[in-house]
Amino acid sequence: MLLAILRLLLCILPGRAAMGVRGLQGFVGSSCPHVCTVVNFKELAEQHRSRHPGGAPTVVVDAMCCLRYWYTPESWVCGGQWREYFSSLREFVETFTAVGIKLTFFFDGMVEQCKRDEWVKRRLKNNREIARIFHYIKSHKEQPSRNMFFIPSGLAIFTQFALKALGQETLCSLREADYEVAAYGLQNNCLGILGEDTDYLIYDTCPYFSISELSLDSLDTVMLCREKLCQVLGLSLSDLPLLACLLGNDVIPQGMFESFRYKCLSSYTSGKENLNKRGNIVLAVADHIAKVLRLHQGEKKLEEILPLGPNKALFYKGVASYLLPGQKSPWFFQKLKGVVTLDKQVLSMSSDLESKQDVPMSSDPESKQDVPMSSDPESKQDVPMSSDPESKQDVPMSSDPESKQKLPVGVDPESNLEAPICTNPEIKQEDPVHMEPEVKQQVTMVSDPEILKVARAHHVQAESYLVYNIMSSGEIECSNSLEDAMDQALPSQAFVYRPVRQRVYSLLLGGSEGGASACPTVKEWFVYSGNPLRQPDLVRPLQVNTPGGTPSLKLLWLSQEPGIQAQRLDTLLACFDLSSSREELQAVEGPFQALCCLLIYLFVQVDTLCLEDLHAFIAQALCLQGKPTMELVDLQLDQVDPRAVQLGALLIRGLTTLVLVNSACGCPWSTAGFMPWNLFDGKLFHQKYLQSEKGYTAEALVEQDRSRLARFHALKSVVCKACAKENRPIASRRHWHSHHSGGPRPLGPRRGRAAVCSCKERLMRLEQEGK
Repeated sequence: MLLAILRLLLCILPGRAAMGVRGLQGFVGSSCPHVCTVVNFKELAEQHRSRHPGGAPTVVVDAMCCLRYWYTPESWVCGGQWREYFSSLREFVETFTAVGIKLTFFFDGMVEQCKRDEWVKRRLKNNREIARIFHYIKSHKEQPSRNMFFIPSGLAIFTQFALKALGQETLCSLREADYEVAAYGLQNNCLGILGEDTDYLIYDTCPYFSISELSLDSLDTVMLCREKLCQVLGLSLSDLPLLACLLGNDVIPQGMFESFRYKCLSSYTSGKENLNKRGNIVLAVADHIAKVLRLHQGEKKLEEILPLGPNKALFYKGVASYLLPGQKSPWFFQKLKGVVTLDKQVLSMSSDLESKQDVPMSSDPESKQDVPMSSDPESKQDVPMSSDPESKQDVPMSSDPESKQKLPVGVDPESNLEAPICTNPEIKQEDPVHMEPEVKQQVTMVSDPEILKVARAHHVQAESYLVYNIMSSGEIECSNSLEDAMDQALPSQAFVYRPVRQRVYSLLLGGSEGGASACPTVKEWFVYSGNPLRQPDLVRPLQVNTPGGTPSLKLLWLSQEPGIQAQRLDTLLACFDLSSSREELQAVEGPFQALCCLLIYLFVQVDTLCLEDLHAFIAQALCLQGKPTMELVDLQLDQVDPRAVQLGALLIRGLTTLVLVNSACGCPWSTAGFMPWNLFDGKLFHQKYLQSEKGYTAEALVEQDRSRLARFHALKSVVCKACAKENRPIASRRHWHSHHSGGPRPLGPRRGRAAVCSCKERLMRLEQEGK
């Protein structure tokens, strides 16, 4: 048991890496380990069935907390071992299914505004970790040990599609997922929550189980009991949200109540000597709540008994964020009329469990995942609203990033979906508790309620990627990739795929009606070298040039007319600016059409890609088709090359971009055609890259297989001819070496659209786009 607790404490959280409540996990492990109890899922499921005959025991899974647990392949630095990973997910699902447990998976669909600072801090921290990884690779020519593990790019989005392919109920949140996970678990009487976030000790919901402690062989894990935690702290369950905010969490900055916690600690006379300072702080704050604050409970407002100062609006929002539908807080002044208006949102302190807009994702756990394309346009939806009045940039749109995710309990159900794009007036926050809900207007980037509803449905059902975020708030983000900040020969994926995103923005935000110039700019939070992430990049849409003009979203998404599939494909190719290559791509056999599209785009964009790179990309995709998973597991590399690491990450980011474009265009291609487990293996690509660099022939690259060799030359011809049309000849790196000293250089006078440039030049370009 002690070993289990130690492992729990040492676990480094993946994915969202939710920090939860500051100091609470350490306190639980070191000061009250009896809060953690070893349980067995099979036994729990049997008990659940005996109490609820006819109902399948359901575990709701916070998928973002589980990515590291699921990614078991030894190799991670080369771009991802996707076949192995898919097998790992399948084993996980089958193990629970075998004992009659239904799984429902939740993914983060948004980054809330109040958590943006924390998101930025983690991205900058990741940059430092990635720099260490590349330094190690260059020094040792091998992958670092697991203690430097960095999750492969695109793992979260492709995990969504993998789980859906495995027949699992997979949902994407309209705010940060922990709230929706907790609400779903409560409303659907779930067996429990599986994740790794101390916020689940704060929510008053179903039991919370640790993914890091899960033994898949036995189905044993650790349950963290919030009732036992309350006994230790002398608090009730309804006090925990207040405790969480006073200790600090992802909403309340660590420093906000630092002096308050110190005063509590100073007056806490029964601190135990064997506790560390953090443990004593938790006890001291809990003691202050129990013995001091309760004296005024129900008689005074919190700002009268706590040093909230100018932060009272944020503090109230933090406490309210833990209240699930139907729950109330005794810590809000009893004369409340039910709503608190904070940060241009309407929050309810007493939410109605029956309200349909409370938890936008709360579908019947038994309901089918398929969402018809033609949804009822008359149904009114909760959609984000307002823009941040403190924005330092002039943005011609309304896009408070928090409002797009946080559709909390109490949003006015009569909100008009057809509200025009505008910025809400500033809201005075002198008295956030007694403030009237002056502004309830819902603002989105598009005004068509039917289209927005379809986009929302596909987002919630994890059937699209970023489309609803763009349409509802005009703001998206992309986390770190394995890119070497010291190597300027390859541009960041953020720049390489930006022109594609810009055309998607035009398509989604009305480019067909008034052209790209009529579309609002989009806020991008993309990580790349030299970006301090102090503010988003403002990116203008680009016109989508398709034969006969850009089709409307209603046509692309809802029409069943003959020939519409061809229009969808035309639009997809136009987003990649590859309309001239339509015939060549249509001649490619199905499994490789998407790959060829992506390779053509990449080689046109990036001048420093050479013939050896193309050979490696094509050879690995062909050889992957016939290889069993265990052969890929056993594959050993002579060395790890830092450039190949970047190329692997660049291709995977291209596949995620394909998911976005395909979603926006009405899915002309089956998603299976560009899932990485069908097209890419990191180690296999690395092997082919090293072989190609050594001058291996095409026959050797495809492992002497005649059928593969014929397909190799066919695919290579398609890519080279398409690039030639764009005045982009693809030459051998050896040709560069024979004409240049100091390594590869772009060929000829033409420079690629994402050619090599310095960080300073990139930032100057961004500033110009923002003007």
